[in-house]
Amino acid sequence: MVKAKRARASEPAAQQSYTSSDVARISGVSLRQLQWWDERNVVSPRQDGHRRVYLQTEVVEVSVIAALRRKGFSLQKIRRVLRYLQKEMGKRLADAVASEAEIHLLTDGKNIYLEESPDRVVDLLKNARQPMFLVCVTDQLRKFDLNVKKPVKPEGSAVERRARAS
Repeated sequence: MVKAKRARASEPAAQQSYTSSDVARISGVSLRQLQWWDERNVVSPRQDGHRRVYLQTEVVEVSVIAALRRKGFSLQKIRRVLRYLQKEMGKRLADAVASEAEIHLLTDGKNIYLEESPDRVVDLLKNARQPMFLVCVTDQLRKFDLNVKKPVKPEGSAVERRARAS
């Protein structure tokens, strides 16, 4: 039995949405991987008909997940990181975009830290009892900004196109 997804309540109109193809290109994961994560409720984008539509925060989440998976993190540990990110990133993402602060996610699989201070990041790494994994969330955001396609301007009305063709 296939469960139909309900469209989420509309988000603020100022937020741009991105297709699965955009997200796959930005994060370096396959379209099938995005589909699998959606099916497993790891990152569940909105639905626009049969298309998956991602908001900026979800694209950053996917990029962080991809970085952690490349470092060997299990999906179970990533879910814990995501719950933490979803609580904290709404506030922090806006701060990261507005300022020059570097935001780093550090985790050993049990403890999760979201730090802006380079000194605090170094202290956490030096005092860790287990290997810590580091993902620079700000770098993921920059990668996102560099890879996003610029919106295409509309061609104009059919009358204008016919006039140009003549």
